[in-house]
Amino acid sequence: MSTPASRHHKRPRGEGQWALGYREPLNKNEENKKNDDGLNVRQRIIDVYSKQGFDSIDPADLRGRMRWYGLYTQRKPGIDGGKTAILEPEELDDRYFMLRVRIDGGQLDLRQLRTIAGIANDYARGTADLTDRQNVQLHWIEIESVPDIWERLEAVGLSTTEACGDTPRVILGCPLAGIDAEEVFDGSAEITEINERFIGDPAFSNLPRKFKTAVSGCPAHCTVHEINDVAFVGVTNERGEQGYDLWVGGGLSTNPMLAKRLGVFVRPEQASDVWAGVIGIFRDYGYRRLRHRARLKFLVNDWGAEKFREVLETEYLKEALPDGPAPELPRGSRRDHVGVYPQKDGDFYVGFAPRVGRLDGDKLHAIADIAERHGSGRVRTTVEQKMVILDVAADQVDSLVAELEAADLRVKPSTFRRQTMACTGIEFCKLAIVETKATASDLIDELERRLPTFDEPLTINVNGCPNSCARIQTADIGLKGQLVLDENGKQVEGFQIHLGGSLGVNSGFGRKVRGLKTTAEALPDYVERVVTHYDDQKKEGESFADWVQRADEADLK
Repeated sequence: MSTPASRHHKRPRGEGQWALGYREPLNKNEENKKNDDGLNVRQRIIDVYSKQGFDSIDPADLRGRMRWYGLYTQRKPGIDGGKTAILEPEELDDRYFMLRVRIDGGQLDLRQLRTIAGIANDYARGTADLTDRQNVQLHWIEIESVPDIWERLEAVGLSTTEACGDTPRVILGCPLAGIDAEEVFDGSAEITEINERFIGDPAFSNLPRKFKTAVSGCPAHCTVHEINDVAFVGVTNERGEQGYDLWVGGGLSTNPMLAKRLGVFVRPEQASDVWAGVIGIFRDYGYRRLRHRARLKFLVNDWGAEKFREVLETEYLKEALPDGPAPELPRGSRRDHVGVYPQKDGDFYVGFAPRVGRLDGDKLHAIADIAERHGSGRVRTTVEQKMVILDVAADQVDSLVAELEAADLRVKPSTFRRQTMACTGIEFCKLAIVETKATASDLIDELERRLPTFDEPLTINVNGCPNSCARIQTADIGLKGQLVLDENGKQVEGFQIHLGGSLGVNSGFGRKVRGLKTTAEALPDYVERVVTHYDDQKKEGESFADWVQRADEADLK
């Protein structure tokens, strides 16, 4: 006989989607956001925390809402990687912050660049790292300094608003927008419109997780649209009209997924409304119950492109979008902008490679000075931790290149300098298990010494933990930091190795070879070995990623 309780089936818990009525706090992060919008922390930083100091900061602000303004506590020095997953956040926290400056579209004028350089030297012990999302990250920031830093940034049109947190992060754009002779079209106006309409808007300041955007008409597909939450990719339709192909649901981390094409054609004037529709779906239907399943990619994977398009058109845009063409294949085998190339106006742009994105305040001042001396007022950051100086007259190019090269800012770098990236690593990051920047920099030096004639495209991405900030799954050689045992059975820093990942013509996450690991110390030996095997065995025009798929396992070890 059934009891009354069993007759009333419990409503399924679902995934915490607001649109389906699940609004109760589902985890600590959701509870914090429900209690107070992250955007509200700004005034507390100005009025209270900057005046009363680090110890006055509410823990829910310190490890939560302050991210809405680009602030993370950095890792206390001296804590080894084995403790990363064991210690509580307050045991890992230092009393200093990482501060991320948004550089939407990678666009900077010299006044802005000098402002960042000045802040780096005055408040950040000189630190200034280029990220693979076109931002600049500063370290050693004290809470007392933050209001002055904001004043200085905002006076030149820069911001840290929603640079971190469960928010719409920096919008990626091609650094050559408006000047590349081969670009489909210039997406800068759409980036500006999305930024001005929606960044800092409480309507989109409480998302299930972070939300990453790319908008570009770049023929090299430099903004890696395949791994963003939403991407607008420049296309020309059969009527000769320019617009965007819309992609949704890309992302890496511990559960990587490639974005899906919705198959629609978005006119440039529709782009910001369509963006608001996509992020609105994420806000309302995104999964909030479990944080590790809260990125948009999980919803897109469960729904499929067809349902996502239908909900976007019927519930959010209230109009159908026409079908549209897929993008052309990317130009060239390197999706960066390093080197000297003509602009459409007759001037030249010069792209150069700092070491794994590591710069400092003095070097940023030097870059601004070099650019200014050679007639340029504009510099750009790229999604490969590189920079570009625009608008250089033909008779200024050789002198500019010589000055950059003399400052160890390589315009003609080796493959290893050009295509090695590294995340922040254990030096400052509380999630990291191993050191990355110095390891990657030393690796470049060793490979240049050992393989001086190797010049094929080859991406080497070095990550300090499994979260893939440095995009390990899409690299030719992706290195995921972990502790490993050396030949004496001692636990040391090392890497799990991913091979043959790629984006573009054959996007994919590469080949996993069971148990393929190396210690940090033996890393140069490993990379030299596998690159030499590729160089010896490759067929005409065969990429490293293609070779990996057919190579004997012994040659990959």
